[in-house]
Formats: sequence, structure tokens, C-alpha cells
Amino acid sequence: MAKASKALVIVESPAKVKTINKILGNKFKVTASMGHLIDLPKSKLGVDLENGFAPQFIIVRAKYKTLTKLRKEAEGCDEIYIATDPDREGEAIGWNLIEHIAKDKPVKRVVFHEITKEAVKKAFEHPREFDTKKVDAQNARRVLDRIVGYLISPVLWKKVGSRLSAGRVQSVALRLIVERDAEIKAFVPQEYWQIAADLQKKGVKEILTASLEKIDDKKIDLTSEGQTKGIVKEIKQQTFKVNAITKKQSKRNAPPPFITSTLQQEAFGKLGFNTSRTMSIAQELYEGIEIGEEDPVGLITYMRTDSVNIANEAIEKVRGYIKKEYGAAFLPETPNKFKSKKSAQEAHEAIRPSDLLRKPEDLRDFLTEDQFRLYNLIHKRFIACQMMPAIFDQTKIEIVAGRFTFGVSGSILSFGGYLSVYKDNDEQEDVKINPSFYSEGDVLDLQELKHSQHFTKPPARFSEASLVKALEEQGIGRPSTYASIIGTLIARNYVVRERGYFDATELGIKICLLLMEYFKKIMDIGFTVHMEAGLDEIEEGTTKYETLLKDFYGPFKEELAFADANIEKTHATIDRSCPLCGKPLAVKWGRRGRFISCTGFPDCKHAESFTTDVPCPAEGCTGKLVERKAMRGNTFYGCSRFPECKHISNKLPVVNK
Repeated sequence: MAKASKALVIVESPAKVKTINKILGNKFKVTASMGHLIDLPKSKLGVDLENGFAPQFIIVRAKYKTLTKLRKEAEGCDEIYIATDPDREGEAIGWNLIEHIAKDKPVKRVVFHEITKEAVKKAFEHPREFDTKKVDAQNARRVLDRIVGYLISPVLWKKVGSRLSAGRVQSVALRLIVERDAEIKAFVPQEYWQIAADLQKKGVKEILTASLEKIDDKKIDLTSEGQTKGIVKEIKQQTFKVNAITKKQSKRNAPPPFITSTLQQEAFGKLGFNTSRTMSIAQELYEGIEIGEEDPVGLITYMRTDSVNIANEAIEKVRGYIKKEYGAAFLPETPNKFKSKKSAQEAHEAIRPSDLLRKPEDLRDFLTEDQFRLYNLIHKRFIACQMMPAIFDQTKIEIVAGRFTFGVSGSILSFGGYLSVYKDNDEQEDVKINPSFYSEGDVLDLQELKHSQHFTKPPARFSEASLVKALEEQGIGRPSTYASIIGTLIARNYVVRERGYFDATELGIKICLLLMEYFKKIMDIGFTVHMEAGLDEIEEGTTKYETLLKDFYGPFKEELAFADANIEKTHATIDRSCPLCGKPLAVKWGRRGRFISCTGFPDCKHAESFTTDVPCPAEGCTGKLVERKAMRGNTFYGCSRFPECKHISNKLPVVNK
């Protein structure tokens, strides 16, 4: 009797193989493609600009063995299931494999958003055809990025320095950071003063700290100490009376479930994870974790998503969970609904636990500390998104003292709602006021009158969380690409992290300003958003692949030619000769920023660091200067004689003059 042939199942990641294999059983053989096997070549553009922008895909050199293995496994199978990730990139990875391994065998596409027994088996019961429009949209993105990166970067090499790069979305993200840095540097602080009164009603222990809000019923604008002291002197002579008490309730609605960008933001704010760390841990939770005696199981749904949709079954489960664990008072009459942004891929779901009954504390022994913390965050956020709003009792007391009006506001949480499960990142401790203590006309005793000087603050530098938020709000790129975008900016030394916040380097500023001058469309935020919408339209079938690329490439080609002809080389000579050959030295640019090199390069290989004018403060290190150095995305200052002199510091040393 002939041995029954197994069906071949191809997934992307080897981490999924074991989990899915146990779910499907011995009638299927599950193997991994290890990501892209077929891709654009690294050594050349790989796009036929004259013939419909056809991508010239090749077998990735490092993946020949994997492809050979897949071919052999496919030969012994009657049918092939491609179960790559449920996004555009996953669709394209699977589609590009067909001609290399399938031949005349039937190929079916299966998609699941969580790696659980129920979801995987359901997907295999209902396979579908490949979505070629989704493949076209992904290919268009790859070709767009390739054209920008591979055609602008050589101009930078020739005019500025070697090993530099530009990217369609990466360069716009750099612009946001550079412009924020410029705002901060240009900011001029404005002085202002505030006056506050500590007041107390006789018989009441509570102290009310009320702020001066109006003078003669007009808003105050105190800009000097002299002006403020004169007002303080006048206020001290007044009697303080309660003029009005306003009470109202306010609601704070539950937040939506996580999507990729909001998960990255919250993980940074609450857990201190950067974007790449968050996505790496989320991938592990999605692909499968061994839990005691159970088979490996995916603990969360697919983590690359921009949709806040929730499956009806999941909504029913979480509503039952809330009613049981927290009580009917915490459960809305109807499920909370959230609206995704227009460009969201609605077939996707939000990020949620695959099984709500797998509580974080019950899994703690099977998870790493990072896995536990991220899963706990996702679990709580999903429960919270389907709970009642939090309700606050708010009180505003208006107090008059002659022609001066003071105010104090406070609130008390009267019903926790979703806050019983999930605390907001920006939640602050509210001033608590007991309104039953006060009535209109009450006289209050002045305990202390305080005045304080303040200065307006510049906008904050971007952190990973705030940069991700800005990119998403402005529709720049896809949230699933943000981690790699940030990683590229750091790797190129265009930005550095300083205590969790981004600072554009001298090199990053130079590249950004150059691109903004010569590639206005590429660097225009509105144009970048327009291109994202065009990619969505290709997937929807309302725009053709070739049309979008043709409309883009015509104007871009003109900008490229103009830039190549007009950008001047930035290698400036300095008043010093090469110690090896005597030729002039020049300031050049590289991935680490500025450096000094011999103009006789490549015949003369002399190069040296470009230093500051600050001497090294280390004892016994005389005549050497401090350099700004960058390593692994962080910046520090070190002696130019390193490693002989080990001096390093987070700040540039202060020189006493």
C-alpha cells in the first residue's frame, strides 16, 4: 500500500514551525522559508525603469540551501499551503515562492491572525487564492524605496561622504527630528510669574491652594518680579471669600485596543522598551510559547496591524470575563466600538491575547521577564478597552479677594471603570477637594501667599514613543516599519539617543538640509502621505502599480539630475598638511560624522578624528582634545588619545576660563 503523501505548509519563521506542526498533526509537514527567499538584488537597482518598473527578483544568495530544501520537500507532497504572515509583505513572500517550488502542484493560501488550534484549523478549512493586488502594493513599496535609496545615496557618496544613505520614509522621519532640534535651539524662554494662596476655612483642616487667575475680571499676565511683588502686597490687604462653587461629572472613555504604533508607544512609556525590543518580544509571544504540559501556543494575535477591529468571538469572551471578574457595573450595555484610520487594513485585528483566560500571573513561570511584562500590558489593555468609562466628580471653587479672582480645581474618582484595570500613561494625581466643606460666601483665612518665577519651555525632543506617535498621526510610513526606520537612523549616525531622547547629529542635520534643498518632494510630509495613500489604492484596485510609479519617477528623475549637477562637494581643506605625504588635509564626512583625511586618498591613507576645542580633563593627559563619539546609537565624549587615555563622559567637559 502506497504511503500517503503529506501536505506541505510553508510559514516564514522557524519559531512557528513547532507550534503549527503540533496543531495540524502528522498529515502535514510544516517548514519555514526563513523570511524572504526571493528579493531584489543588493548589488544593483534591480528595477527596470524603462519597462513598467518591473522588479527584477532573484534568489537571495544566502537562501539557496533553504530554497533547495523547500523544493525537495515540495516534490514529495501533493499540495502546498503557504501560511506566511497575513500582511502585504507576507502575501508577497508567499507569492514569489510559487514559481520556484510549486510547478504544477496546487497552491493554497491560508491566513490566520493568531496561532491557536482553533484559528489555525479554521484557516486550513477555508483556504483562499493569493491576493495579487496586495502583492502589487507590496512590490510598489519595495520599488519606491529602492528607487529613492539606490539613486539618491550615490549622490551623497560623491558629494558628501561614503557609506551614507537616504530613504523614502527614513529621510522624512529624520526631518522631524532635525526640525524639532532647530525649534529647541531657536526657542527664546519668556519669563512669567505666578501667585498662589494657601487658604483655610475655620473648623476645616483642609488647605486650599488657589491660583490667581484674573485681575479686574481679566486674565493675568505677570512678566516681572517688580510687577508681581506690587500685586502681592495689595492682595495681602484683601478678604478672601468663596464666590462660586461649580460641580460636574466628567467621563474618561476606555482606550482602544493596541495596534502596532500604540503598543510601541505604551511599551516605551510604561516598560522602557524601545521599538525594536517591543516588536521582537511581541513576535515571540505571537509565534508560540511552551506552557507546561501544553503544546506551544501563540499568546497574542498578529502584532503588525493598524486596525482596531476585534473579532466578535473575542468581544463575547472579554465581556463575559469582565462581568465575572469585575461585575456587571463595569460592563457597557453594548460593546465599545473604535474607528480605525482610513488607511487601516480592516481584515486585520487589533493586538490582543489569543485566549483571555491565560492570565499573565498564571504564565509567569513560563515567560521571560520581558515577555511577561509585555503580555501583561496587552492583556490589561484588551480588558480595559471593553469596560465602562471612568467617572470623576469635579469641583471648581472660585474665590474673590477684592479685585482679584483665585481658583482651585479638584476631582475625585467616583467610579474606576477601565482605570480599575489599566492606568493611563499621562494620568496625574488629582487635587482632592471635598465640596461639602464649603459654601458660597464662606470667608477663608490666608495662611500663606506665594509668588514664583517661571520660564516658558521649548518643545520636548522626540523620544521613540513621541516619534512613533508623530509618524503615525501624520500618516508617514507603516507602523510595522517604524522600528527599522529608527534603527537605520541610529545605524547611519544621523541621530543618537541621549537618555532616551533623540538628538540629530551634525551629519544628520547636514544630510537632512541637503535633501530638503534638492529633493523637496521626497522630504515633503504631505507627499509621503500621498504615496502611502497610493499604495493603499493599489491594494484596493483603484490605482495601477505602473501608474503610481510612473507619476512618481518622472519628477523624481528631474530632481535627481539637478542635484547631481548642482550639489557642491563638501570636502573643505584646512590649514594643515598631511604628516605622511605633505598634501593638504581636508574635512570629510562619513557615517561617524566629520573626520580629517588626506586629499591624496586613496594613495595616502592618513585619517584622523575631528575633535572639539575642549582639552581632555584627565590627569596627566595634556595637549589632547575631547571628541564626540557615537556607539550603538548613544553619544558620549572621549579623549582623542583613546584607548591609551580612557576618559569618557556623557557631557562635554566645562573649561574654566
